[in-house]
Amino acid sequence: MSLRDFGLLVLICLAWAGSNIVSKLVVAHWGVPPLYYAAVRFALVAVLTLPWLLPAPRPTWRMVLVGLLMGGGNFALLFMGFKTASPSAAAVVVQLGVPFTTVLSVLMLGERIRWRRGVGIALTLLGAVVVMWSPHGFQLSPGLWLIVAAAFTGSLGAVMMKQIEGVKPLQFQAWVGFSSFWPLAAMSALMEPGQVAAGLHAGWPFVGAVVFSALVVSVLAHTAYYGLIQRYEANLIAPLTLMTPLLTIAMGVVVTHDHFDLRMGVGAALALLGVLIIALRRNQVMPLLMSIRNRAL
Repeated sequence: MSLRDFGLLVLICLAWAGSNIVSKLVVAHWGVPPLYYAAVRFALVAVLTLPWLLPAPRPTWRMVLVGLLMGGGNFALLFMGFKTASPSAAAVVVQLGVPFTTVLSVLMLGERIRWRRGVGIALTLLGAVVVMWSPHGFQLSPGLWLIVAAAFTGSLGAVMMKQIEGVKPLQFQAWVGFSSFWPLAAMSALMEPGQVAAGLHAGWPFVGAVVFSALVVSVLAHTAYYGLIQRYEANLIAPLTLMTPLLTIAMGVVVTHDHFDLRMGVGAALALLGVLIIALRRNQVMPLLMSIRNRAL
């Protein structure tokens, strides 16, 4: 990889990690309801990518469903999880999306899991369990379980996306934004009274967070990542994107003062080692999965 492209990948991972910290601040510190935040974000994504919406991919119903899973469902659960979960813990637990996708690819795409990827799955699961474990057993944090659900919806969407051919990055973003905004807006209107007032009260920092997450993270960083995937082998790019959870953990400790102890360190090391093993093995859905896993931790 050229030094220029490696520098670009570092910036992409930094943007993805920064988005996790910003999302935590928006929903947990600034008091903006998570569904409303997700709806506004995808409204802006839809507007920015509107020229790429048509012609619609075929079958359109599958593209809409993929958009809901990888957009609205994934981000809504993620932002709801950030209400109580720390970015550092979320960065580790969301790695479950990698074994989820691997197993789903076996069931839906007919892939085969050999022993090395099996070891990777086991290590990732073990790492997530260590992070969620306490002296009293599993920490039944609603936030972390929502992060697990977010990882699963993103994984299911990634596998279904593999069954749609010829969708370009900006067209994908257009359909994610278009498909996700309407149900998110409706759910926010029903479940989050006073959401608009909360957004207005948060003021310009909230506006900046939305612009950053929609324009820089979803549109620019994601499109640049796809450009790198087209130029380099996925099993070279995917392991390097492990910079994102590492940067998220570091930024979480510094910015949001996340608790990080030996147990978290061991769990993170095991989970990321498992992801690395899986990423180094050739499989059908890894390029798309690594993008989803990192831009929506």
